[in-house]
Amino acid sequence: MTAAPAALCGRWEMIRAEHAGEPSPELVSLRVELRLTADTYAVHFAGELADCGTFTTESAGDHPALILLGTKGPNAGRTIPCIYQLMGNRLRICYGLDGTTPATFATTVGSQLYLATYRRLE
Repeated sequence: MTAAPAALCGRWEMIRAEHAGEPSPELVSLRVELRLTADTYAVHFAGELADCGTFTTESAGDHPALILLGTKGPNAGRTIPCIYQLMGNRLRICYGLDGTTPATFATTVGSQLYLATYRRLE
């Protein structure tokens, strides 16, 4: 496990999201910002800190992975494995909310997967 590649670090604005096969409401997804450093994450909703913690990266399987360790907010004490895909100024992350690393960038009805697409702000 290692720190994040420099290309992941920065501020990311959520532009689309879905959970368990259903799109997230626009009002929610358009007010979320993800901030990544070499080993920390922070999620802000409407400018307010909503969730934060540390993370490591892995390069196992078909996709690079993030392992989030929540320290404050609703995910404090939780470990959330994710896969990610970085394409220029777009970042897709599929979160395994049930503690299982996702295999693909898709959610299905009844799954505990959350798929988010972000646009780089800086």
